[in-house]
Amino acid sequence: MNVHHLELFYYVARHGGIMPAVRNIPYGIQQPAVSAQVAQLEEFLGVTLFQRRPFALTPAGEKLYAFCAPFFTNLGKVAAEFQGGHARHFRIGASTIVLRDHLPKLLQGVHKKFPGLKVSLREGFPAQLEDLLAKDEIDLVITLMERKPPAGFQSEILLELPLALLVEKKSALKSAEELWARDKITESLICLPATEPLTKNFLAQLAELDVEWFPTVEASSVDLIETYVAGGLGIGLGVAVPKRPLPANVRVLPLKNFPPALIGAQWRGKATPLLEAFLQMARQRAKELV
Repeated sequence: MNVHHLELFYYVARHGGIMPAVRNIPYGIQQPAVSAQVAQLEEFLGVTLFQRRPFALTPAGEKLYAFCAPFFTNLGKVAAEFQGGHARHFRIGASTIVLRDHLPKLLQGVHKKFPGLKVSLREGFPAQLEDLLAKDEIDLVITLMERKPPAGFQSEILLELPLALLVEKKSALKSAEELWARDKITESLICLPATEPLTKNFLAQLAELDVEWFPTVEASSVDLIETYVAGGLGIGLGVAVPKRPLPANVRVLPLKNFPPALIGAQWRGKATPLLEAFLQMARQRAKELV
């Protein structure tokens, strides 16, 4: 059996198709080459390993994946052990603000301790990043999180930030309580998707107050929420980040007695020296912010 063909099949099976595999294979290879070589593997074995559309492993494919997955999944960990526990490649997933405003400083410190380190960055919502972490496609997540991590995950809360409503400066609203006192809130609510911890906890607290107000615009980042509020498209749900300036046309209404937004780190398994170095830098950055 051609081991390279087996490796390509492993990526196809793990990522659910040939195109997703091409995006995640850690070296350059084009879709036609992957298709051709996996087809050669099927011809050699005399079986069909997966259905193309919709993607699904056949019983033979499931058996072969169960056989090869432990080997290819653990290659990086074995290499790190031979390198004295110091991995040469570290993969981080985070929200837009973390990647833009905070990670550059963290990386400067880590590169001093681990010269020549290669770093891969992935942006996404917390649920997307947790999925990547569960699939072992990233090593560390820094983002909004729940207080209790999912099963099998390790976590550490770095910051607790108060929730806030963002309104245009010219808005007549003086407090969030003015909204809760209304029979009906007519302004649009601009927030992250309802499945994200920030929005989910906010809506749960509104239900406790017997207030009905549902998302009208679901934005992909806190930055985008601020932009839409500044443009007069509604009221935004955000967090009060110390020392971070808001757009000139936006002001904050504190949300009293609402649970804070939790910014934290998540990982799986025992923390390596490299992971611990990142965590230490993240702790220091969190102290600087508050």
